[in-house]
Parts: sequence; C-alpha cells; structure tokens
Amino acid sequence: MLTQSPPTSQPASRLLPTLLLLLTVFGPISMDMYLPVLPALTDELNAATSMAQLTVTACLIGLALGQLIAGPLSDRFGRARPLYVGLAAYVATSLLCALSPSIETLIIARLVQGLAGGAGIVIAQAAGRDLYSGGKLIRYYGRMTVLGGLAAIVGPLLGGQLARVTDWRGLFTFLAVIGALILALIAFGYRETLPRTSRTTGGFAQTGRDFRTLLADRVFTGAVLLQGFVNAALFAYLAGATYVLQGVYGLSPQQYALAFGLNSAGFMVFGYLAGRSSERWSVRGTLAAGLAMCALGALGLLAAGLWTLPLAVVIGSLLVMVSGVAATTPPATTLALAGYPHMAGTASSLLGMARFAFGGVAAPFVGLAGADGMLPLGIVTVVSIALAAGTALAPRRRARTARPSPAAEPELAAAPTR
Repeated sequence: MLTQSPPTSQPASRLLPTLLLLLTVFGPISMDMYLPVLPALTDELNAATSMAQLTVTACLIGLALGQLIAGPLSDRFGRARPLYVGLAAYVATSLLCALSPSIETLIIARLVQGLAGGAGIVIAQAAGRDLYSGGKLIRYYGRMTVLGGLAAIVGPLLGGQLARVTDWRGLFTFLAVIGALILALIAFGYRETLPRTSRTTGGFAQTGRDFRTLLADRVFTGAVLLQGFVNAALFAYLAGATYVLQGVYGLSPQQYALAFGLNSAGFMVFGYLAGRSSERWSVRGTLAAGLAMCALGALGLLAAGLWTLPLAVVIGSLLVMVSGVAATTPPATTLALAGYPHMAGTASSLLGMARFAFGGVAAPFVGLAGADGMLPLGIVTVVSIALAAGTALAPRRRARTARPSPAAEPELAAAPTR
C-alpha cells in the first residue's frame, strides 16, 4: 500500500469529500446529458454529422485545456480560487450554449464551457491527494469513478426525459442550473485543502520545471498515456453510439438513454470493484484486467461493423469495453498521482488533459462514414485500445533520487518529489 502522507495535516470534515466528489460530475453531465438530442440538434442547425460531433470534440478539448490551466494554478494559489472562477464561468457559458444561433457559435461556446468545467474535475483529483494517502487514496479515486458512472447514468436518462418537454437549448439551460447548485453547495461547505506552506512558488518557471519532472517519470507518463488511449475509445463511443444505436438499429432517444444507462451502470460497478481490487490485490493486475476487458469489447464492436451483427452483440460489446475503461481508472490514477503530493494539481492536470484531449481527437473519426456508419467506431476503439496495451508494456520507471519505502508495495513505489 502507499505510505506517503498527504501534504496537509488538517482533518477533513465529513462533508468535504462528498463535495469534492461532486465536482467529478462536470465531465459526464457536460458530455452525456445532451447526447440523446444530438441528432435533433444536427437537424435544427442544418449541420453535417461531423460538424455536430465537433460540439463533443470542442467540449473535450476545453475540459482538457481547463485542467491543464487550473491544475498548476491550484498548486500555486490554493484550490479555492480557481474552483470558484471555474464554477461561475461554467454557469455563464452553459447559458451561452443555450442561446447559440448556429453550429459554429455552439462549437465555440462548448469549448469555453469545457474550459470552465475542467477546473472542477482537476481540483477534485488534486484535493483528494491533499487529504488522503495509502488505501484511502485508492478508495477515493474508486469513488470518483463510481460517481462519474452514476452521473453518466443519470445524465442521458435525464436528458432523454427532458427531451420530451424541451429542446436541446433547454438542456443547456438545465446544465446552467446544475452548475449554479453545485456552486452554492461549494460556497457553503468547501474548505481549502492546500495550506499556504504547501503551495508552489516560482511562477511559470517552476510550473515548467514541475512539468519536466513529471514527464521524465516513466510510470507517470505511462499512466497518463494509457488513460488517454482508453478514454479515446470511450469518447469515440460517446460521440458515435448515439448515431449507431438510433440510426443503424432504430432506437428512440429514450431507448438509447436506457442502453447508455446500462453501459454507465457497468462503468460504475467496475469502477468500484477496481478500487477495491487495487487496494486488496494488485494495482497493476487490476489495470491489466481492465485492459483485457477493453480489448474484448472493442473487438466485438469491430466485428459488428464488419458483419452487421445483432443489437445484443453491440450492446454487450459496449458494456464490456466501457466497464474495462472504468476498471483501468482507479489504478492508473493512483500510479500517476501517488508520488507527487506537493504538485498534485499539476500532475492531475496532465492526467485529465490526456483523458479529454485524446478523446477529443478520436471522436470526429467515428463520423467519417456519416451518421449510419458502424465500422469507424469499431476501428477507432480497436486502435485506441491497442495503443493503450502497448503503453502498458513500456518499461517501468527507473529509480532516481528517491528509494521506495520498505513497506510500500513495489508497484507503487514513491516517485521523486521536490
């Protein structure tokens, strides 16, 4: 197990971890809630399928860049200030999305919405590292994955039901309301988790040195790349499945939401199991098992694209792949962040950036064959998981300035810290 102590000795209130975990919903709700109405949005704005999918890509890129900016700032100025700015901006930009008159305006608004939402995601990860170490840290990241899966279940189901009474503009207005509620809860119960004595100094020069330290670490870089590639497969599914399941297999928006909810339930369950397995069995073993599930599911999607297999095969393959992505998340996050308690925000920003940026790059490729193409989804997911597996086989980090604690699990030996 991990033996490093978190950089702050302040005890966490019972409410604070719940509030931090609540911040993880910004990714799922920003992406998932409007997916059931994405085809209707495409028609209303007279947009090509690939242009409509750029609204997904823009949000992913924004979420990636937002984390890359907010993470280092939170190491320098504390977690609170970047968090409040991000939450307020999320509310404003969600309203801007609702008022967008064209697909081009919506793409820009989604980019800025993602930038704002990224602050909450990266600070949830970094603040968890402020508060926890060892088995508690692994459990915390497992709960983050579970809540992300729960939000992914509720998001499309709620979006499908709201589609009965409102259009896509109303859904974005609803996102603004959710953001405002979370902002109010954070204002009421959040307490700074990073004391002044633990904050970084030195400005942009120090941030650059921190990035170089992290990128020179083979375990950190491997975990980041692996998470990026498996999330490329996940976001290809998010961008393409709504067209495949509704266009190719004829599901209604409500039926699609139910199918999406099933996959998200798998994400939630296997995220929880992966957290427990990483703590009690093996971090790397859990990671390998998750990758094997991803590969099995992706191959099923490729087969469905080549031979037009029944709907049950597609749903089952999606379930296995999405559950596998969830199973990789707690162990990979722990491997990436365990050794860097004093630059947790910066480390979290690179991890989160890879997850969303790789997804943003992969998502448009599933629309190359138009709204009715299944094969591109299978190809993108197989290639992404193959790259993730190749990353997992890369050499482990060579010890440099710090030796692992004798009591630490070898596969989670502490990385050098400043």
